[in-house]
Amino acid sequence: MNKITPIFFFCFILFLLPSRSSVYAQFSIGNPSLQFSQICANSSFNTFSVSFTFSPSASLSPTNQFIVELSDATGFFSNPTILATTNPGAVTTSPATISFSVPTNTAGEQYKIRIKSTGPVASSSNSLAFSAYYKIQDSQFTINNFKSTATYCAGGSYLLTIDNPGTGTNDSPLKYPSLTYNWYKEPSLTPIATGQTLTVSQPGTYYVKTNYGSCTSDSYSNKVTVNEATSATSTTITSSLGNPFCSNQGSTTLTTVSGNSYQWYKDNKIISGATNQSYITNQSGLYSVTVNYGGCVANASIDLKTYSFSSSINIPATNYIDTESAETLSVSVTSSASNPEYKWYLNNNIIPNANGSNYDVNTTGNYKVVVSQTSGCVSSEELTFTVQALMNSNATEIPNLISPNNDGVNDTWIIPQEYTSGTETEVLIISAIGEIVLRTNNYQNNWPENATNFKNVNPVYYYIITTKDGQTRKGSVTIIK
Repeated sequence: MNKITPIFFFCFILFLLPSRSSVYAQFSIGNPSLQFSQICANSSFNTFSVSFTFSPSASLSPTNQFIVELSDATGFFSNPTILATTNPGAVTTSPATISFSVPTNTAGEQYKIRIKSTGPVASSSNSLAFSAYYKIQDSQFTINNFKSTATYCAGGSYLLTIDNPGTGTNDSPLKYPSLTYNWYKEPSLTPIATGQTLTVSQPGTYYVKTNYGSCTSDSYSNKVTVNEATSATSTTITSSLGNPFCSNQGSTTLTTVSGNSYQWYKDNKIISGATNQSYITNQSGLYSVTVNYGGCVANASIDLKTYSFSSSINIPATNYIDTESAETLSVSVTSSASNPEYKWYLNNNIIPNANGSNYDVNTTGNYKVVVSQTSGCVSSEELTFTVQALMNSNATEIPNLISPNNDGVNDTWIIPQEYTSGTETEVLIISAIGEIVLRTNNYQNNWPENATNFKNVNPVYYYIITTKDGQTRKGSVTIIK
């Protein structure tokens, strides 16, 4: 048997080693093929993929893993982020596709991807650059405490800030430190500044967006109109419920532009304690405010009105009908109300089926009609009147007792017709303390015409009746409650 000498065996091994190294050196990974044009990720969508080729497949070790790496926002791999790693030996066929998700702090325009393998160790070239953003905050937010106006003094400036945490359900982007911003001044679509605040020294309308590059986003602020003020500058006041406002909807909030301090006035009189940017009221009137900007002041005013409609009735407050002859009094209401509704009442009891603007009265008593506006500013108003029985005034006696209790009987002082309207007779009624309560040459049997609040129990009044030819009758009238 021939023996292989040690020297020959050693040379054989040396011959084989270079051949094996050559196999590993020939393994390569092709350029990554991005399956997207840009990345716009959020909490509900964060799955993307990259494809690549490799060869020869036979060179892969059974434990090989492919790794997807992401560069920094400028395209450098000095400290890459691993996006995905395949299981050992899971990928053996070329081409291959790997899915991945991006981190929540992803934000930039020059990201790149590369593919690496572990067995054999190899790396692809870098992919084409692409923009990538994770929209960690994707809802509207507020600046300037959601106030739409602001003012600065001439030669000064105003600081616009993103609200944090904002008001109500405002999801302030300041809660996410990785975010950046772009400020704009209308109408330009080119950013004028970045950062969390903006110092404004020129009048205009400003707003800010979270910087998500070309990704569509709902992360933007309200707009603020900034004005320059000088001494005696006039500003504005807005009413939250409009002007006129509907008082049935509650109070309206009057608001002026932002300043250092405020003082409100109503009808040119100072309102004590009204020193905030807003003032709440449910009353109409002339409101004004003085705004101090710390170096200059401005004034504003608003003639605040409550929305109302007008209604009128075609009869006087007190009326008479001849109940013995079944006389009827036709009552008609005219109203400017929108889609009006009518309800008629007799002695505070609703009259069935009386729901029109006209009603024929044939019964004495106290009436009212409620007119309601049913669209727009829903509101109502009441019109009242009294109907009394017409008394027979042919008697020669002048009554000395009346009972004005609105029962339709003896409610007013009825005197003979020879002293009433058309006879040019003067009727004078004097209180017990000498005060003249009625003096007329055209008496219509209607005293007391309105419900009188008599201070004394059964007060006594004195009358002097003087006819055209100088005849006089005197006496007293007692009011019985």
